[in-house]
Amino acid sequence: MNFDVIIIGAGPGGIFSAFELSLLRPELKIAVFEAGNPLNRRKCPIDGEKIKSCIGCKSCSIMSGFGGAGAFSDGKYNITNDFGGTLYEYIGKKRALDLMKYVDEINMRFGGEGTKLYSTAGTSFKTECIRSDLHLLDASVRHLGTDINYIVLENLYDHLKDKVEFFFNTPVRHVNKLETGYEAVCDSGSYTATDCVISVGRSGSKWMETVCRELNIETRSNRVDIGVRVELPAVVFAHITDELYESKIVYRTETYGDKVRTFCMNPKGAVVNENTNGIITVNGHSYEDPAKQTENTNFALLVAKHFSEPFKDSNGYGESIARLSNMLGGGVIVQRFGDLIRGQRSTPGRIEESFVTPTLSATPGDLSLVLPKRILDGIIEMIYALDKVAPGTANDDTLLYGVEVKFYNMEVEVNEHLESKHRGLFIIGDGSGITHSLSHASASGVHVARNIAAKA
Repeated sequence: MNFDVIIIGAGPGGIFSAFELSLLRPELKIAVFEAGNPLNRRKCPIDGEKIKSCIGCKSCSIMSGFGGAGAFSDGKYNITNDFGGTLYEYIGKKRALDLMKYVDEINMRFGGEGTKLYSTAGTSFKTECIRSDLHLLDASVRHLGTDINYIVLENLYDHLKDKVEFFFNTPVRHVNKLETGYEAVCDSGSYTATDCVISVGRSGSKWMETVCRELNIETRSNRVDIGVRVELPAVVFAHITDELYESKIVYRTETYGDKVRTFCMNPKGAVVNENTNGIITVNGHSYEDPAKQTENTNFALLVAKHFSEPFKDSNGYGESIARLSNMLGGGVIVQRFGDLIRGQRSTPGRIEESFVTPTLSATPGDLSLVLPKRILDGIIEMIYALDKVAPGTANDDTLLYGVEVKFYNMEVEVNEHLESKHRGLFIIGDGSGITHSLSHASASGVHVARNIAAKA
């Protein structure tokens, strides 16, 4: 089959590329290839009762399918250049922010209306953080919640399904450069187009490396973020989350000078498993609907590791730590903070007696046997620092789930149009190594679509 544009990946970048292209150039034949399922068939079999851990589905419904890995996230769209990626380095700060605001407008039109837009601007909490040697990053945060995020995606799919041809459960094996365009090779056959947009997300990192190698596209080694997910009573952070919802706080450790940051804060949320290339890690969700909320808040504490020559496999390093956790715990390990500090593993009995009820069924264990000492020391320092602005963070019964790993693609060499050295081949979203968030990935999709639409 021949198309005008092929989009590989139906995550935020791919969805917004298809949306904007169908709006600006409705005459174009657009195909979207997705390795996972349609949204209504994305269902993780883990129910906490009959199935308590990952069973290794052929296509992970949490990570793949329409909506990408962000489909079942808590739907936080951070409108900022301070974190979430380096898109602004390619297209400029103003344009990046304008595109993120445009994405927010679309989300509001497609079911997100009525959700709250939070802001850190002018908050007194920023001053309080500085006094405790913590640094609050600036952002406007639209919180859709996992439930409303799902509704927005449903509405976007209903809008697109008659304008774009979707190929679900159709992973693209290879991308070949042709004389007049590109060929996407799938198990079911080959498909060609003049332009090709690759938006495969973090879960497509290994595949993306293969494509870049085959097409001789330069890449740069990127980082990997390693840490834990913290779960504690929602009241501990209520004074922060009620005002800001998402607070990105950065701390520089006294011992090593490493930066530790909070990430993906989920007020009254739940901790969940995540499967990346067969490795079980941990993440968090939260809901807009009060009926689905819990009594706990969870967030990640992550330490970014950058490697110098000759080591180049930062993702492999993160994977090895996650695999060690899987080997010791059969999946995710959970430990009480008090047990960690005392140098003892948590047991089912200690978890059962804890004042914090876990929202994820995980294996009680000892994170000090998994995480490198430098990373673990930084996390412990950060917890004590957070305790100054949110007393109770360093309580014995605070739960730590490990490991949480954020894999980043090798940063792919593209120009200001997010176009590779091969004309008509665009690489966007988290798969490019340039964006690390829903808002940045979506904005990159709009940016590329406008560039394609502007062609004569």
